[in-house]
Amino acid sequence: MDRKANYRKKDGQRLTAAEYKSRRKKEIILHLSLLGAGALGLLIAVIFLIVKVANKAPVEAEAADEPADMATAELTVIETIVNDIEEPEVVNPYLEKSEDASSFFEGYEVDTSSMPYLGSEEVISKNAVLINLDNGKVVASKDGNVRINPASMTKILTLLVAAEHITDLDDTFEMTQAIGDFVFKKDCSAVGFCVGEKITVKDMLYGTILPSGADAAMCLAEYVAGSQEAFADMMNDKLKELGLSDTAHFTNCIGIYDQEHYCTLIDMAMILKAAEENELCHEVLNARKYTTSPTDEHPEGLLISNWFLRRIEDKDTHGDVVGAKTGFVNQSGCCGASYQISNDGTHYICVTADAYSSWRCIYDHVAIYDTYTN
Repeated sequence: MDRKANYRKKDGQRLTAAEYKSRRKKEIILHLSLLGAGALGLLIAVIFLIVKVANKAPVEAEAADEPADMATAELTVIETIVNDIEEPEVVNPYLEKSEDASSFFEGYEVDTSSMPYLGSEEVISKNAVLINLDNGKVVASKDGNVRINPASMTKILTLLVAAEHITDLDDTFEMTQAIGDFVFKKDCSAVGFCVGEKITVKDMLYGTILPSGADAAMCLAEYVAGSQEAFADMMNDKLKELGLSDTAHFTNCIGIYDQEHYCTLIDMAMILKAAEENELCHEVLNARKYTTSPTDEHPEGLLISNWFLRRIEDKDTHGDVVGAKTGFVNQSGCCGASYQISNDGTHYICVTADAYSSWRCIYDHVAIYDTYTN
């Protein structure tokens, strides 16, 4: 089919050969023009890119050649001072002072310039002393500065040292076979804890004082210090801190007899004073009864009592005896240390030694308070 047949005029008539050639010429010219315009546009774009790159290169080269000190000079230096952050002081709640402590005289050096003789015939104990805690004076004394073995009154210092070094009353310590064997062989007073029983710190504290439990005291010593010997060192450090180390020295935490385990009655009075100044110790020493925490060995706990306080509470002492600890060894007889607040608000500590029975020890304290605090 002839291609010319596809080219027609508007009226539908076929183009002549001359007309066809003219139209084709125009089409070729148009196509070439469009192609030239595209090539020209591409050329302009390439030239633009070349110029742009050429202009940027000197700036970068100039920046690269800039001296380091000039670049640094344009930096803004901000000096930051970091102060050491002071961590808040952690206060051990078991070092808090008792309310009574504010009424006591300062320190632990008793005024012995005047020591009236404690000559009441009702007092049978061979050694006795009564001290006014408000003024630090000896009210009456019968060989109150003579060295004795403090027996289980020792446990007052055990309580104090332990209280100053614990952080969690609910923490536990497992009773060891060695402690159980020692308590049994020495026939020591005991709470009744079993070997392998997990005992809370709180139960050990109360068990040390109320029934004078050697098992509790020894567990407490190992819990705090790791060994009995290390704890005895801590006790002597405390005696030195109190200013009592010239006349007092302890070798164990329970008061078992030892020639190197000793103090005077005045020393023991000051140990009790220090314990009564500690809120936790004051609470323990003031407790009449206490039930230990339930354990697998003792599901209902153990009910323990401070028999000195329970036996003296109905006696007339012209005040309230609010803290006490007893003791006994053959060499010192029955001993006792008690803390009383008299009816007029005065604070006293009484310490006795070498009574022939525990009841006699109690009656001697009653007689001393009755005679000298009335």
